[in-house]
Amino acid sequence: MSAIHEPERLLALIRALHAQIRDAVVAACERIALDELAGVVDDDDDGDTIYAVDRVSEELLIGFFAREVAPAWPLVLVAEGIPGGQVVLPEGAPAEAAAIRVIVDPIDGTRGLMYQKRPGWVLTGVAPNRGPDTRLSDVELAVMTEIPLVKQHLSDALWATADGPLHAVRHNRLSGEEWAITPRPSRADTIAHGFAMVSRFFPGARDELAAIDEAVCRAVLGPPQRGKAQLFEDQYICSGGQLYELISGHDRFVADLRPLLDAHMAAQGRDLGICCHPYDLATIMLARKAGVLLTDDRGRELDAPLDIHADVGWVGYANPAIRALVEPALAAALRDRGLL
Repeated sequence: MSAIHEPERLLALIRALHAQIRDAVVAACERIALDELAGVVDDDDDGDTIYAVDRVSEELLIGFFAREVAPAWPLVLVAEGIPGGQVVLPEGAPAEAAAIRVIVDPIDGTRGLMYQKRPGWVLTGVAPNRGPDTRLSDVELAVMTEIPLVKQHLSDALWATADGPLHAVRHNRLSGEEWAITPRPSRADTIAHGFAMVSRFFPGARDELAAIDEAVCRAVLGPPQRGKAQLFEDQYICSGGQLYELISGHDRFVADLRPLLDAHMAAQGRDLGICCHPYDLATIMLARKAGVLLTDDRGRELDAPLDIHADVGWVGYANPAIRALVEPALAAALRDRGLL
């Protein structure tokens, strides 16, 4: 039984917020020039770099939670773009009096969205308030909503509560029509002729990450064959989007190993750059309910504190057969490089 009071009513409010953010961001992308949306607003803020397009969604957040949620569920709202990374609502209330903690990424996948290359996602996880020790594993309600490209008229939304099944719908933003869909992870027992990858989005350790990726592929599939493509990859710069690709059966294996490379880079006098943060993984409960197997970058149960600072490595497998095939090869490649 959920520890959150009236979870279905709270779920309906969060879904409504996601729809507002989705529509506002699409409208802004239609109205505002690409160069303006892609402008850097704040590169010293808590969390990731803030771009102009991020402000469109962030402006809705605090007002919505203060007005619609806080009167019934006093809360600690955790999100990048908020000074200090969190705010207690109602304003002036002590954090220990909050009933829930809510971690939000208003736009996950900003970079692809602002250049109109790939959809972004709104991500929200809600947990009973266990103070600063609250973790992703405490999340009992999660929602993720696709922010489509301007030229894209369909977008998906997924949600669940801790004691309920995964729900998913496809929304037509032109007609307003919505219908249920059933996303399903891949049932393949091999990564051959499928999408599988080690994430290497940004400068910093891309050479080492690519070498790990290549070692895993060779261990699992053998050497490349002339004129043949054994495997494909999709560097989707969006952790929520990567989870969706696993949930929907598009990807079979994804590993984001960036935190493991921190000491490796420091030994070379180089900085690692940005890593995945807990708000990027606010909806891991949905992936697990779909059947995706998730671990941290060391093969342990995936978990992290509900904050904006922690660097999080993670690995996702579409099913047990893929995990049994890939995990030993991945662990061997990491051990060979002194990363485990």
